[in-house]
Parts: sequence; C-alpha cells; structure tokens
Amino acid sequence: MNAIVTVETAKTATKSAPASAKRALGTTVNIPPRRLDFEFSTESPRYYYDNNPFHSSFLTALSSLFPEGESFFVESVRHYRDQITDPTLKAQVSGFIGQEAMHSKEHQAFNDMATRQGYPVDKVDAILAKVLGFAHKRLPKAVQLSITVSLEHYTAIIAEMLLRDADVHEKFAGEARHLWLWHALEENEHKTVAYDVYEQVVGSYALRAGTMIPVTAIFFAAVFAVHLSFLAKDGQLFKFKQNASALKYLWNGKKGVFSRLLPQYLDFFKRDFHPKHHDTDALLKEWSQVLFAPSGLLYDQLKNKAAVGVH
Repeated sequence: MNAIVTVETAKTATKSAPASAKRALGTTVNIPPRRLDFEFSTESPRYYYDNNPFHSSFLTALSSLFPEGESFFVESVRHYRDQITDPTLKAQVSGFIGQEAMHSKEHQAFNDMATRQGYPVDKVDAILAKVLGFAHKRLPKAVQLSITVSLEHYTAIIAEMLLRDADVHEKFAGEARHLWLWHALEENEHKTVAYDVYEQVVGSYALRAGTMIPVTAIFFAAVFAVHLSFLAKDGQLFKFKQNASALKYLWNGKKGVFSRLLPQYLDFFKRDFHPKHHDTDALLKEWSQVLFAPSGLLYDQLKNKAAVGVH
C-alpha cells in the first residue's frame, strides 16, 4: 500500500466514469483533484519555515507521514464506497480519493527532496508502510475508518488555522509554501467526506470518540519520535534555547499555534459534532481565488485546468 496505489486507484475511478464526463470526478461537488506536479530540488530552502530549523524539521516530520497515511485513508473510505447510496456522497468520495492521491504524490516528491538533503524520510516511510500494512490487514474495517475520521479532523483544523492565520502561512518560503497552502485548501474541501461515510455505514459514537483517544496518543508519539530523529540528523537536537523558543511558539497556551486549536479538537467528542460546524466556506472561496484564479499563485502550475473546472 503506497502513494502509487492511490494514484492508480484515482486513475481507475476516472476511467470508470461515463465517457461524456469532461470533468474530474469530485469537481461537481467542489472536491476537484488538482494536478500540480511540484518540483523540489536540493537547492530548495532547507529551513523553509521562518528560516527556523526546529519548525522546518517538524513540518518535514509531518510530511514524512503523509504518503502512507493518506493511502491508508483512501483505502479505509474506498472499502465502503459500494455501500454508499447517496449520489452526492458517492461523488464526494471520488473527489476525496482523487485529492488524497495527489497529496500522496506531491508529498512524496517533497519527501524525496528532504531525503536528498539528508533527512531519513525514506526510512520513516518504509517503517510506516509496514505498520499501516499490518493495521490494514488486522484491524476491523470500521476501526480503520474511525481512525481516518479522527486523523482527518486533525488535518482539517490544522489546515484551517494555516489558511486563516497570516502570521503562520506567510512564514513559509519557496515551493514549500505552495505545497502546504494547496494541501490545506483541499483538506478543508473534503473534510466532511470520511465523516459522512462513517456516519452512514458505521455510525457508532462510542467507536468514533473512543478511537480518537489512542489515535491522539499514537499520532503525537510518532511525530515526536520522527521529529527528534530529524533534529538529531540535522545537528539541532541540543540547541536548547532555539528549541525551547520554537516549542513556546507552538504550544504556548491560547497563543500557541497548535495549543490554541484545543477547543476545535475537543468539539470532536460532542455527540452531535460534524466537521461542517467549523464553517470554512468563505475561507475556501477566498483561497481558491488566491491560488487558482487566472492571476493566482498556482494557476500556471495547474496541469488539469479543464478537468477541475478552471479556465
């Protein structure tokens, strides 16, 4: 199970669409799988977030988990696609698969660059492939889907924060800025899909809420371990003053970039929670224009303009 599998899945899904369909699956429900083909080189900035080694390697640690992680998301949702009866949700599932396939592909390109720069991203990817491969074979499908729903909640609230907070997104430099902005936009475009599939085919509040607790512990432990290894490889692990300041930026109570997301995170445990309760419609409209309008940052880079309804 890897990024290539999900790309092939998306291609297969597209081929199965009616011959008359001129747009990519998902486009009609505002979940267009955009193809961008980012190119990263060893000359790309190593410290691409605020010229800060701690923050940049932290984001690279997150990126190292994306290709295999998003492949897992796709497989957990795709397993239930034939049980979905609502045509809108079926179209949204196709858009979700297409977008996540592209995320896996582009973060793999970013990760390959980070590996060439000396970070052991390839080793992290190989280990995660084994762990998630085991989970895919052994865990009940409902649990796999609930894991996806939990982690999609993380990605949605982090992505929303990145798009809303200029102090955050303006600190990115180079091609990495474009990668993370595009990813953040699409995470919020499809943030309801896995949840809606779960509610239709599983629907257990106890499983959903109960899964989030171990997922949170495992997720943070994994990111922490990978980040420590990247800091050590970079010779930054024992720069205590620099790292303490960086940690304060991320986790300083209501002012911390991540700690201030706690109320949104806790919303997940409400019995009547739904991702749409965090309204991002206006935000998505704004950033769609910033990135993909004819004068947008990524318009010229978009390879499938007609397929995703961009002209």
